[in-house]
Amino acid sequence: MRDDGAPAHVTGSARERGFSLADLPDVREFAAGEARRGGMPDGAVGEFLLAVNEVATNAVTHGSTKARLSVWRDGEDLVVGVHDEGRNWRPEGAPGETPPPENATSGMGLWVARRLSRDIAVETGSGGTTVTMRFPVRAG
Repeated sequence: MRDDGAPAHVTGSARERGFSLADLPDVREFAAGEARRGGMPDGAVGEFLLAVNEVATNAVTHGSTKARLSVWRDGEDLVVGVHDEGRNWRPEGAPGETPPPENATSGMGLWVARRLSRDIAVETGSGGTTVTMRFPVRAG
């Protein structure tokens, strides 16, 4: 893992943006631009942004006040990493695999992101927490 939360194999090709809670609209705009530049069809960008927003919001409301979003292309996928400095989270099982209760008003972010992405990975430890999501950039 690099210091910015992107996996070590990601080189300078990742585009990155630091953010706080007040910056979430700019983060969504940045992510949408990267998705379109990466070849994602316009019809898929809405669900992509919903997943990115859920994870980015979690990072700055539950992890730490500042976080970093990294976006890069990996083959036919657009990959998004969200890293925060939160070190106190100790999830039981794979985060986001269990649906929230029927009348839940919170606690749905990783569950939603897991359903909207091709794949999601969560790493947490002394360096903080990183959520990495993969999205296909071609329809189908």
